[in-house]
Amino acid sequence: MNPRALHQTHNNNNNNNNNNNNNNPSNSYQPLHMLSTDDSSAAIDTQEELLTEETRQRSTDRLSVPASVTEMCREAASAMRDAYTKNGNTRQIIRVLLPRDSANAQLGMLYEADASRSNDVSLVPPDETWQGGIMQLYRAAAPTCKEILREFSPSENGIPPKVVEDRSVDESGVDGVGLWITENVNAKDDVSCFVQPTQESLDFVETISSQAGDRLVLLMNPQWRNVDDALDATSKNTGFFGMLASSLGGKGNSLRRLDELGFETVYTVEGYVCKNRQIRLVKRFDSDWRVFVAADDDVNRFSPVGTSKSRPSYQDCDKMLDEAGIVLNYL
Repeated sequence: MNPRALHQTHNNNNNNNNNNNNNNPSNSYQPLHMLSTDDSSAAIDTQEELLTEETRQRSTDRLSVPASVTEMCREAASAMRDAYTKNGNTRQIIRVLLPRDSANAQLGMLYEADASRSNDVSLVPPDETWQGGIMQLYRAAAPTCKEILREFSPSENGIPPKVVEDRSVDESGVDGVGLWITENVNAKDDVSCFVQPTQESLDFVETISSQAGDRLVLLMNPQWRNVDDALDATSKNTGFFGMLASSLGGKGNSLRRLDELGFETVYTVEGYVCKNRQIRLVKRFDSDWRVFVAADDDVNRFSPVGTSKSRPSYQDCDKMLDEAGIVLNYL
């Protein structure tokens, strides 16, 4: 592994007022500084909750489906930067779409610096439609990761940082896992990104995280799913059955290890098909989920159909489409 990214150290020095306007107590008004201590604290908490909710709503309203690779990379990097600078989150997870030739002639092998320049490139979920398997997914994910890291990292005189690849984290050589590391002018700005890590990659993730200090460690498109199957759900329990489910591949223990390291998902754009229509789910760390549906005449143009506090299920999206008057597409 890159000794600069793993071992280079850096310093991070780094009295109640009863004067009412009328006799109805419900119509009385008292400024915060004239409330009792308990009332003042409660009022401040309420105002902070309202401010947080308003901020979350604004962030949700600004969400959109990226129309190009460049746009998606910028939005992902923006969410990463906000989580890093505003929340101090140095352990992050992102899930993004990948560029693919629309005709599948170069399945999983085509990457464009700006997909908007070509009508032959689409952003699609990394799902079972990629018939070439995990390695072809990696060939699309790796340059996407490189672009995101360059968008996130500071540039020196307009020159982006060097980004190097380390495939030693993929011990089998065919699991589609890679480690990408930026080498910035200041070592404190270096970023380590695991592309398509598996549960078996977590030992490497823990090693890098322990040596990175306050530098950013990122997981992009982990190979475990966002949703749970029966094995995943059982593995989240403690006790014998939880341990057994984890040993059989359930992700519960892996998620606990990531929680202990402080990993948080900061940006997600994913999708599937509902009513024979392309659906996209988009979320930032400071927003709710926002659901979009593709237009009938342009599968690359999306319109919002609803929001959700928690990750919307297929049934939730189906209901949103019904409420929006969108029916099954028979074409």
